[in-house]
This record gives sequence, C-alpha cells and structure tokens, in this order.
Amino acid sequence: MRAISLLTLLLSGWFALPAHADEAQDWLTRLGRAEQQQSFQGTFVYERNGSFSTHDIWHRVQDGQVRERLLQLDGSAQEVVRVDGRTQCVSGTLVAGLGNSRDAPSRALDPQKLNEFYELAVIGKSRVAGRNAVIVAITPRDQYRYGFELHLDRETALPLKSLLLNDQGQLLERFQFTRLDTSTAPNDHDLQPSSECAPIAAAKTNAAQVTPIESWHMEWLPPGFQLTSSSTHQDTQSKATVDSLMYEDGLARFSVFLEPISDASVTETRTQLGPTVAVSRRLNTVDGEMMVTVVGEIPIGTAERIALSVRGEKKPDAKP
Repeated sequence: MRAISLLTLLLSGWFALPAHADEAQDWLTRLGRAEQQQSFQGTFVYERNGSFSTHDIWHRVQDGQVRERLLQLDGSAQEVVRVDGRTQCVSGTLVAGLGNSRDAPSRALDPQKLNEFYELAVIGKSRVAGRNAVIVAITPRDQYRYGFELHLDRETALPLKSLLLNDQGQLLERFQFTRLDTSTAPNDHDLQPSSECAPIAAAKTNAAQVTPIESWHMEWLPPGFQLTSSSTHQDTQSKATVDSLMYEDGLARFSVFLEPISDASVTETRTQLGPTVAVSRRLNTVDGEMMVTVVGEIPIGTAERIALSVRGEKKPDAKP
C-alpha cells in the first residue's frame, strides 16, 4: 500500500531531532512486518488527480501466505485478487495504481536503506477511521523522488492513511481507511473472486532476473535506484519483442520499456496522471529505431533524464 497544511507538516520533518528519526525507523520496521503478519478487512478511499473511488479490502495472512482481495465499490464491480503480491485475477479496469501496483513479491521496507535517500521523522499524531495513529514523514533528500506522509495505526502499524507529496508539498495521491477491522480475519468466502474476475496467466519470463539485458544500459540513474528485475516478452498486439527493466530505491519504483518502432507515425510522449508519469523518446540503435518509455511514480523531470540516458549497448555501470 501507499504510503495535511501539507507543506507545514512536510517541512517540519527537516527540523526533527535524531531521536525522532530513530523512532520513525522503528515505526517503518513495524509497518514492513505488519502487512506480512496482520490479517484485516476494511474500507478505504483512494484519491488521485482530483478523482475519488471507494474500495473494500480483505487481507489474510495464513500459513505464511498473504492473500488479498480488493473490490471497487463505485460504478461497476471491479476487483483484483493477489497472493503473496502476485495478481491472480482482475475484473474491469480497477483504478490504476491499485490493481497493478504489486505485480511482484512483496518486499519488506528497509528503513536504514531509506534513510540514505529520505529523511525519516515522526511529526505528530492523528486519528483515522476511529483509531489512534502516529504520523511519519518520509522526505526525499533530493529532487529525484516524491515524499510520503504516513499515518500508522498505533496498535498494529498498518497504514491508516498515506499521502504522496511533490517537492512543494502538494498532494498527488491519497489512500485513507474509513473502516478497519483487525480483530476478525477474512474467511474463504470473503477472499473468493467473483466469476467476472479473469485469471492472469503466470509470466513465463524469469521475474527474479536482476542482471541487465545485454543490449541496454543507463548512463544515469537517480541515486539509490537499483535494478530489481528484467524481462523480455512479446507484445500481444504488435507481436514485437519488448524488453523491460524495473528499478527501485526501497520505496519508489519505475520501469523502462524498449520496443522496436514499426510505425513511423509513432510520436514521443510526456504525460502525468497524479503521481504516475510516462515519458517516451525515440532511440537510434544499430538494429534500428527503438521507443524508450519510462513509467513510474517519480517526478517527470527524473523520468525524462532517465529516458535520455538509455543507450543501445551494455556498459559496466551507470554513472552516479
């Protein structure tokens, strides 16, 4: 999950005492464990780009397995079911950022690693969905990533509210529970997808592969971002071979897609919807012209610089 005046709360983290930073790391450690250990069910609202949607969620941890079902309550009944972070089925077009945000195994937060690139601070307390919460600010130390404000349940450390903020403290995305029940674990019926939830075929690529695809390298990456997976697949519509690379800094992530250009009319793009950006550019290689597309929840300037740094032959390492 993702992790109010917004600018005031965000900036207050810059003046936090070291003890508050230690406390924040402790809370983030608890958060990382909570979603792997705590069963719950509830209702939350999701806001992005001025649009709101409401969702029910069932999350059960049993015998080391995490099973989760999301059901959108607005409009048509759209849902997604995930097991250990991998999408099992989807119906409709669930709000982007919710339905497809966890197509990889869940990773526990590493507060010590985050502290290299974000300032962590406990900045206050709040009350969300009738539960007491502690507010943790995660403020980026550079301009290459976004900041977060997390309202964590004092009892379980689950995120009751998460705000994604740009460098001016403006809200890009909100996740907020209106009801949370941690006393009763969801049953099999709660987690059973509807007949409209279409199964997702398991990927045939090696999702755990973390070595760069030999054809590509980045001359520049934002500090702290590391390659976490790479794959090659065939586009179902164009039948072209698409290379994809995913990078993370322990909190934020982005993907780079590379596909041959077969249509001369294809244009470069630069779009942003809430926190999600997509930047594409043409790249000339010895094998022909390619389209490079960077997609992720990072500032658009960061995505543009990454797209411009892609080169068509492998080098040992990206420059810092």
